Amino acid sequence: QVQLVESGGGLVQPGGSLRLSCTASGSIGSINTMGWYRQTPGKQRELVARVITGGTTNYADSVKGRFTISRDTAKNTVYLQMNSLKPEDTAVYYCNVVLLETAPWRSKMYWGQGTQITVSS
Repeated sequence: QVQLVESGGGLVQPGGSLRLSCTASGSIGSINTMGWYRQTPGKQRELVARVITGGTTNYADSVKGRFTISRDTAKNTVYLQMNSLKPEDTAVYYCNVVLLETAPWRSKMYWGQGTQITVSS
Protein backbone atom coordinates (compact mmCIF):
# COMPACT_ATOMS: atom_id res chain seq x y z
CA GLN A 1 0.00 0.00 0.00
CA VAL A 2 1.11 3.55 -0.77
CA GLN A 3 0.14 6.80 0.89
CA LEU A 4 0.28 10.31 -0.56
CA VAL A 5 0.48 13.34 1.70
CA GLU A 6 -0.15 16.76 0.19
CA SER A 7 0.52 20.16 1.67
CA GLY A 8 0.64 23.80 0.69
CA GLY A 9 -2.85 24.85 -0.32
CA GLY A 10 -4.70 27.90 0.88
CA LEU A 11 -5.96 31.37 0.06
CA VAL A 12 -3.84 33.78 -1.96
CA GLN A 13 -4.42 37.09 -3.69
CA PRO A 14 -4.22 37.39 -7.48
CA GLY A 15 -0.62 37.67 -8.56
CA GLY A 16 0.58 35.77 -5.53
CA SER A 17 2.46 32.51 -5.21
CA LEU A 18 2.01 29.15 -3.53
CA ARG A 19 3.96 25.93 -3.48
CA LEU A 20 2.36 22.52 -3.25
CA SER A 21 4.18 19.39 -2.20
CA CYS A 22 3.23 15.74 -2.28
CA THR A 23 5.20 12.89 -0.73
CA ALA A 24 4.65 9.24 -1.49
CA SER A 25 5.50 6.55 1.03
CA GLY A 26 4.92 2.86 1.49
CA SER A 27 5.55 -0.17 -0.68
CA ILE A 28 7.19 1.68 -3.58
CA GLY A 29 9.38 -0.13 -6.07
CA SER A 30 9.81 2.74 -8.47
CA ILE A 31 7.88 5.82 -9.51
CA ASN A 32 7.06 6.47 -13.15
CA THR A 33 5.11 9.70 -13.05
CA MET A 34 4.28 12.33 -10.44
CA GLY A 35 1.96 15.20 -11.14
CA TRP A 36 -0.87 17.51 -10.24
CA TYR A 37 -4.44 17.71 -11.46
CA ARG A 38 -7.16 20.14 -10.52
CA GLN A 39 -10.92 20.14 -10.45
CA THR A 40 -13.67 22.70 -10.03
CA PRO A 41 -17.34 21.93 -9.33
CA GLY A 42 -19.13 20.57 -12.35
CA LYS A 43 -15.97 20.09 -14.38
CA GLN A 44 -13.71 17.17 -15.14
CA ARG A 45 -10.42 16.81 -13.39
CA GLU A 46 -7.69 18.24 -15.61
CA LEU A 47 -3.95 17.86 -15.81
CA VAL A 48 -2.00 20.82 -14.47
CA ALA A 49 1.54 19.47 -14.72
CA ARG A 50 3.43 16.20 -14.47
CA VAL A 51 7.00 14.97 -14.48
CA ILE A 52 7.97 11.62 -15.91
CA THR A 53 10.99 9.53 -14.96
CA GLY A 54 13.88 10.95 -16.92
CA GLY A 55 12.74 14.51 -16.36
CA THR A 56 10.20 15.10 -19.10
CA THR A 57 7.55 17.57 -17.99
CA ASN A 58 4.10 18.38 -19.34
CA TYR A 59 2.04 21.47 -18.53
CA ALA A 60 -1.46 22.62 -19.26
CA ASP A 61 -1.36 25.55 -21.66
CA SER A 62 -3.12 27.70 -19.09
CA VAL A 63 -0.25 27.41 -16.59
CA LYS A 64 2.79 27.45 -18.86
CA GLY A 65 5.24 30.13 -17.82
CA ARG A 66 3.61 30.51 -14.40
CA PHE A 67 3.82 27.07 -12.78
CA THR A 68 6.90 24.89 -12.38
CA ILE A 69 6.86 21.23 -11.43
CA SER A 70 9.86 19.54 -9.90
CA ARG A 71 10.63 16.22 -8.27
CA ASP A 72 12.97 15.08 -5.53
CA THR A 73 13.53 11.45 -6.42
CA ALA A 74 15.30 10.58 -3.19
CA LYS A 75 12.36 11.86 -1.14
CA ASN A 76 9.61 10.57 -3.47
CA THR A 77 8.27 14.10 -3.45
CA VAL A 78 6.85 16.31 -6.16
CA TYR A 79 6.51 20.07 -5.92
CA LEU A 80 4.39 22.55 -7.82
CA GLN A 81 5.55 26.15 -7.64
CA MET A 82 2.69 28.39 -8.67
CA ASN A 83 3.40 32.03 -9.48
CA SER A 84 1.27 34.83 -10.87
CA LEU A 85 -1.84 33.07 -9.66
CA LYS A 86 -5.17 34.03 -11.21
CA PRO A 87 -8.72 33.63 -9.92
CA GLU A 88 -9.28 30.98 -12.60
CA ASP A 89 -6.63 28.85 -10.90
CA THR A 90 -9.04 28.37 -8.00
CA ALA A 91 -9.71 24.64 -7.66
CA VAL A 92 -9.02 21.55 -5.62
CA TYR A 93 -5.57 20.30 -6.57
CA TYR A 94 -4.84 16.58 -6.48
CA CYS A 95 -1.49 14.87 -6.44
CA ASN A 96 -1.23 11.93 -8.83
CA VAL A 97 1.42 9.23 -8.81
CA VAL A 98 1.92 6.28 -11.14
CA LEU A 99 4.30 3.76 -9.68
CA LEU A 100 5.42 0.18 -9.44
CA GLU A 101 4.21 -1.13 -6.12
CA THR A 102 5.84 -4.00 -4.25
CA ALA A 103 4.21 -6.86 -2.36
CA PRO A 104 2.73 -7.71 -4.78
CA TRP A 105 4.60 -6.15 -7.69
CA ARG A 106 2.15 -4.23 -9.82
CA SER A 107 1.73 -0.92 -11.60
CA LYS A 108 -0.76 1.31 -9.88
CA MET A 109 -2.05 4.87 -9.82
CA TYR A 110 -2.70 6.79 -6.61
CA TRP A 111 -4.44 10.08 -5.88
CA GLY A 112 -3.89 12.43 -2.98
CA GLN A 113 -6.74 13.66 -0.84
CA GLY A 114 -6.85 17.04 -2.58
CA THR A 115 -5.99 20.51 -1.35
CA GLN A 116 -8.04 23.65 -1.94
CA ILE A 117 -6.45 26.64 -3.59
CA THR A 118 -8.45 29.84 -3.69
CA VAL A 119 -7.19 32.88 -5.58
CA SER A 120 -9.20 35.90 -4.53
CA SER A 121 -8.79 39.47 -3.38
